[in-house]
Amino acid sequence: MNPFVQGVIVGLALAVLLGPALFALIQTSIHRGFRSGTMLALGIFLSDLSLVFLAFVGAIQLINTDRHRMLFGYISGMILISYGIVALTRKVKTNENGDLIDIIENNRFKYLIKGFFLNITNPFVWIFWMTLTVGVTSNYGENTAYASAFFAGTLFTILTTDIIKVSIAKILKGRIKPLIIRRLNQVVGILLIGFGVIMFVRTLTNFYFLY
Repeated sequence: MNPFVQGVIVGLALAVLLGPALFALIQTSIHRGFRSGTMLALGIFLSDLSLVFLAFVGAIQLINTDRHRMLFGYISGMILISYGIVALTRKVKTNENGDLIDIIENNRFKYLIKGFFLNITNPFVWIFWMTLTVGVTSNYGENTAYASAFFAGTLFTILTTDIIKVSIAKILKGRIKPLIIRRLNQVVGILLIGFGVIMFVRTLTNFYFLY
């Protein structure tokens, strides 16, 4: 099978997985619009691209040390909990008729940074790309063109599906009531905090048993 097509299949499989990035994409798109959501998706894409590059040059092996895994685990947990608190306490702005007010965002670049760090500080994302890179390079050997085509297909599909998710969330915004969006904020906030707490507990537990 063509390596690019294989990469697309892997990207589609990743697209249906639930995780912090998905919930952040949905909430950002609903509250800040399509462009802000797209910038968040682009930040996630750039972090994945960076990790693939680091995996190729071997720098990603740094996370194999216990100290670095612990550091990444705590940082990721703190970021997720912080985002969760923001989501949980975020207010839905409405006009006098109770309709949603479109928020004009002047600095969308911050969502690119948010997406980048939300994804790249997750140690499980590092481990995933490291494992996938080892598997792909073992399969294709020294044929870097085939490996590059595979990852191009994977990353292209991830970015495309993320933008589709942003578009769907933007469409849904005009069809759901403010109360539902408030509930969505609460659910997303709780989930992000939950992900952060789990990250903390796993990191603390693993480190405790190692030492």
